[in-house]
Amino acid sequence: MITRSVYIGNPAYLKLKDEQMYILDPSTKELKGKVPVEDLGILMLDHFQITISHQLIQKMMGNNVVVISCDAHHLPHGIMLPLYGHSTHSDRVKNQLEASEPLKKQLWKQTVECKIENQKDVLRKLGNYFEPMLEYQRNVRSGDITNMEGIAAQHYWKYLISLDFLRERFGDSPNQFFNFGYAVLRSMVARSIVETGLLPVLGIFHKNKYNPYCLADDLMEPFRPFIDLLVMQWLEQYPDSEKLTKEFKAHILRIATVDVRVESKVRPLLVAVKVAASSLYKCYTGEKRLIAYPELL
Repeated sequence: MITRSVYIGNPAYLKLKDEQMYILDPSTKELKGKVPVEDLGILMLDHFQITISHQLIQKMMGNNVVVISCDAHHLPHGIMLPLYGHSTHSDRVKNQLEASEPLKKQLWKQTVECKIENQKDVLRKLGNYFEPMLEYQRNVRSGDITNMEGIAAQHYWKYLISLDFLRERFGDSPNQFFNFGYAVLRSMVARSIVETGLLPVLGIFHKNKYNPYCLADDLMEPFRPFIDLLVMQWLEQYPDSEKLTKEFKAHILRIATVDVRVESKVRPLLVAVKVAASSLYKCYTGEKRLIAYPELL
């Protein structure tokens, strides 16, 4: 089932009634809208005067809804997920813990190859110089010991934005647009990992004692170019845009329903994220050798 992404950027009181999230004006208690909780996938809260009932929070956690809280700069600051989302959670975590290093290195090799493939397709789709990406992709080794991911990224960002562009978390515009999109994508991937019964803290490549979402940061890599394409479409339409407007956020939240090709089928990206997480678990158990990553159409 395709779930809905809901953005709330005004003062609001959110409560549970009749198995639905009711959105009320906090002053007048006037009903502004309602959404069945079972239809929710992502709820983004982007105003300091939003109040949410604990009953609604519990219902959303029971339905694997990811709640994203934004900070004073309107950037995603934190996410709320259920502790587990699968009936055989302990067995699945056991398989995840027992995954061998050679297996994880091969899975990371495939992840980098797929990321470069999708980056190449973004450049090609936009009519930009993509040919060197083919060589970078061919040269990826187990565990990406030659850092083809980083080398490909240097080419990619130069020809996606400009020759002097630096992709940085706190860099100049249009970095803020990519940062916002990646934060939304990371939340979606973390949701699917929990739903699959895996621990998002245990990555296949990323290892950081301060990062509770290492596995999400691994799995999201081949999905990043889909965000990049949405951002570039926005910048083409609004070339002078620098602010994270409500309209831009609504544009990015469309990512859940963008069509991609995964396992030879055209599916919404949110479904593709779930397929990738599920296939990763099957790699841990030996049922599969490759993660089912998406391709651009």
